[in-house]
Amino acid sequence: MKDAVSIVKDQLKHLSMILRIARYEERADYQSHYLGLLWQILNPLIQIGTYYLIFGVGLRGTRTATDGVPFFVWMVVGMTTWMFINQSITRGSKAIVNKVNLVSKMKFPLNILPSINIASGFSVYLVMLVVSLILLASQGVTPTLMWAQYIYYFICMIVFLYAVTLFTSTITVLFRDMQFVIQSVMRLLFYVSGTIWNIAEMPESIRHYFSLNPILYIVEGFRDAFLSRAWFWESPALTMYFWAFTLFFLVAGSVLHNKFKESFVDYV
Repeated sequence: MKDAVSIVKDQLKHLSMILRIARYEERADYQSHYLGLLWQILNPLIQIGTYYLIFGVGLRGTRTATDGVPFFVWMVVGMTTWMFINQSITRGSKAIVNKVNLVSKMKFPLNILPSINIASGFSVYLVMLVVSLILLASQGVTPTLMWAQYIYYFICMIVFLYAVTLFTSTITVLFRDMQFVIQSVMRLLFYVSGTIWNIAEMPESIRHYFSLNPILYIVEGFRDAFLSRAWFWESPALTMYFWAFTLFFLVAGSVLHNKFKESFVDYV
């Protein structure tokens, strides 16, 4: 636990550096493209359109309403969250191994690299969040007190992403195949995270196993907030499970990171 506390303090201490480097990397990724950063918006919109044609129009047919809003709007709220989580985890697993040679000869806190990776995708997430809110407003969904839960679930998402990416990025340095394992796992989790399937419509026995996926807690949590479905404390077991899962990876990742950080360059 001491290692985890120390690493969390490092994130707060270097917050300005994290945001500054994240902005630079975000621009650098698209500087050679004619449309530049616009591609960061076009790509998720194309993905959403593709999934809607397959899972909305193709499989659902005339059943277009979900939780009182059109399926497309319901799906966009989930997809916005999923795309940010997916990008953060898949890219985050390589956050240290891709940069360790560049920072190995300078005094640089390697534990902020996963945070930089997460922050670099935040602008796209913010734009897609605004799109989601506009779509909700177009369907007559108005803010309620439950929307305040967005802050709680956003904190859940950021802490979860950092805990997982700190762990996986450390393991990837030691075991390079880990990045491919992560990619495969994320492809599977897409279908069991409530992004395109309404978990409430599934048999209770299946819902129980789906609830073991912590990403589902976040995705459904944002829907609970924006669609004013429920408060987070109404599911105490799921809340405790989510935080236990997240804290486990945060502590495990912190211990591993501090143990091997001095020898990372030897593994690259």
